Amino acid sequence: MSDDTWLVVGLGNPGPQYAGNRHNVGAMVIEHLAERAGARLRKHKAGAAAESVRLGPPPGDRAIIAVPSSYMNLSGGPTKALAGFFSVPPARTVVVHDELDIPFGEVRLKLGGGEGGHNGLRSISSSFGTKDYLRVRVGIGRPPGRMDAADYVLKDFSSTERKELPFLVDDAADAVELVIAKGLTDAQQVVHAPRP
Repeated sequence: MSDDTWLVVGLGNPGPQYAGNRHNVGAMVIEHLAERAGARLRKHKAGAAAESVRLGPPPGDRAIIAVPSSYMNLSGGPTKALAGFFSVPPARTVVVHDELDIPFGEVRLKLGGGEGGHNGLRSISSSFGTKDYLRVRVGIGRPPGRMDAADYVLKDFSSTERKELPFLVDDAADAVELVIAKGLTDAQQVVHAPRP
């Protein structure tokens, strides 16, 4: 792979029982990007479902989009293995994940920083030996009442949220393409702009 390849990893847990969980919204975004590109994720020896696509305005940038086949708290192994296999540095790696600290329906972009108790991010930072990779943070909001955050993220989206979910996934996919096409600062100005 050449120096201009990106790696975009969406976090989630494997298996049908987790597919609709809030914790799996990162994986949903990758599946949506694959659909947009007319591609299908295939099993990769790095321990992930992955595919090479072009993202962004044509001709687009070359990107490996992937969902680790491991559980969330072990996401770092497959992510590092893919980065090694395709020679992609952490600085050109984009991780798409659910974010409790952002209201449902909002998307935020950042480079590096803490993991906010997110086990998937913690695993990736540990495997990479750095926190300096790009994050597309997909807002799922805080749990209601006294519900434990760990239980909340492993529940499916509510019926009200499910109506909005396709738009959120679409926005997050747009954010991935923007950060690759325009760089972090320009993409943040678009993604973080107040909605009319």
